[in-house]
Amino acid sequence: MPTLKRIVEQNDTGWGRVFDLGIQFLIVVSLATFSIETLPHLSEEMRRLLRHMETATVLVFTVEYLLRLYVADRRLSFVFSFFGLIDLLAILPFYLFSGVDLRSVRVLRLFRLVRALKLVRYARAIRRFHQALLIAREEIVLFGVAAALLLFLAAVGIYYFENEVQPEAFASVFHSLWWAICTLTTVGYGDVYPITTGGKVFTFFVLATGLGIISVPAGLVASALSRARAMEDSETDTGPRE
Repeated sequence: MPTLKRIVEQNDTGWGRVFDLGIQFLIVVSLATFSIETLPHLSEEMRRLLRHMETATVLVFTVEYLLRLYVADRRLSFVFSFFGLIDLLAILPFYLFSGVDLRSVRVLRLFRLVRALKLVRYARAIRRFHQALLIAREEIVLFGVAAALLLFLAAVGIYYFENEVQPEAFASVFHSLWWAICTLTTVGYGDVYPITTGGKVFTFFVLATGLGIISVPAGLVASALSRARAMEDSETDTGPRE
């Protein structure tokens, strides 16, 4: 039978995996109930059900926090660690609002959103993604500088084409930056658009460039993730053998 410490802090045993997956499931349930609570015109029965679900999940998270505190080698360090604070903030607002009228501090309910950050405790993919960013950081920085330069040039270009005929929409280069961002990212909200021939031709080239702006970082990260996974597999294969 695995020890309590191994069950809580590791997932290399059957009970550890059950504990791990159970907590992840409750995190998703908690985030879902929080989102549903924001819907207008909910019936009183539904609100009551959501409150009961919130109470149940918070009680489980409280037990989880106390278990992690109990099995921690250095309890004070755990309390003030990043995930220790995240775990505490995930449950603290619930207890602040019980019994005493503290409506003025209900803004603290926003801390319930940090419960989502606990997911990274269980995601090995996060480490691979971090490694991928380290691998491609020089290319990403270079691309970011190039994208910022293209964004500025697009704003300047459309300003010269459209300012005279649309002085309110393109009042300055700074006003034109909104159009440049929407166009380079190929979002195109349509709230600001060119009406001159030169502006339309210029927009065509900006849109064509925007397609590359979107695809390049995705390719860089995908390639870096493949290398990070290969490095992880290599480390696993060359690890110590019994």
